[in-house]
Amino acid sequence: MAKLNPFEIAGRQLSECAKILKLDSGVREILRIPMREFHISLPIRMDDGSVKVFQGFRVQYNDARGPTKGGIRFHPDETIDTVRALAAWMTWKCALLDLPLGGAKGGIICNPKQMSKGELERLSRAYINRVWQLIGPDRDIPAPDVYTNPQIMGWMMDEYSKIVGKNQFGVITGKPLSIGGSAGRGDATARGGMYTVREAAKECSVDLKEATVAIQGYGNAGYNAAYLAKTLFGSKIIAVSDSKGGIFSKEGIEPEVVHEYKAKTGSVINFPDAESISNEEILEIEVDILVPAALENVITEENAPNIKAKILAELANGPTTPEADDILCKNGVHVLPDFLCNAGGVTVSYFEMVQNFNMDYWDEKEVHERLNKKMTSAYDSVLNTSKEYSINMRQAAYVVAVERVVEAMELRGWI
Repeated sequence: MAKLNPFEIAGRQLSECAKILKLDSGVREILRIPMREFHISLPIRMDDGSVKVFQGFRVQYNDARGPTKGGIRFHPDETIDTVRALAAWMTWKCALLDLPLGGAKGGIICNPKQMSKGELERLSRAYINRVWQLIGPDRDIPAPDVYTNPQIMGWMMDEYSKIVGKNQFGVITGKPLSIGGSAGRGDATARGGMYTVREAAKECSVDLKEATVAIQGYGNAGYNAAYLAKTLFGSKIIAVSDSKGGIFSKEGIEPEVVHEYKAKTGSVINFPDAESISNEEILEIEVDILVPAALENVITEENAPNIKAKILAELANGPTTPEADDILCKNGVHVLPDFLCNAGGVTVSYFEMVQNFNMDYWDEKEVHERLNKKMTSAYDSVLNTSKEYSINMRQAAYVVAVERVVEAMELRGWI
């Protein structure tokens, strides 16, 4: 099967929403095309003395509701269309959570697993050197994403501060706590997702204390989802996987123990007292809650008929194709769409921005309370819209978000 283009999928999802809202062609065109995008080259001196040129991107999709916001990914398979799609989804995500922000995304084509700490620092600083005039606390605020972390955000913030000649903690979120980071940011994506799972369980009459959970992807979001599902709800984690494969145990898996095992061995595979399972098989396990927490387009029209979960919680960006969406809806799977389910990360990033501006930092309990309120409100808006329009949850999330963006564009006189 040909590789699916995530930006085309994002466009198709937007087109469905535009039909529901009866938007005119001009508005559709403004919403369909990124406001601006940048392609940059990054020559880096490697540890062996050679020079390697990396390609990077930054897409600022729409800023009608406020400064753009979005992560920076380091990935060997990064493409401009992936970045465009993620910037679009970030636009809808910020609007859905009613944050005063627009959407953006960035990326560098590289394999951070094959780079030293020094090489990663030079690459991170070089990226900011190329884009510093395009970003800023009141213009465009990057954050961590796939294979980037608080340390990388710290280097980037420091580089920007050096260039502009003053400390600018608010230019980057997801930073270490000691240089302007926010309490609660580390597990925010997973925690926000689990708050929506809690609300979905009420709607679907799923007892979370008895629920079984499978998680594809065992990075930061996947591990924290497993840990929180167990500690917050008492749910049983029966399968997890990473890029090399997965494990299954009907008796249940201890998330922390598997996490420690992966840290030592580099993968969850061959974990003692568990069966081996593939990344494809984990999606089709009979389970109450399925959490795709890896990359795009893993649930397609080929495997969607075999999804047996009652709740599909999309912690990954774009894990489900439009054709699969239709099948899941017909089969009664309650889908928590990505830009609702994984919006905890950008929400706490927004909290970090507020704290940086005010120079007043909140404790973890306050961050969790504020996040809970935001995620619960967003879920309720999507569920109510789904029922009002008789549409699926993804379409409902788009309707809520796009209406808010269009309203801002109208009030600003763009349309």
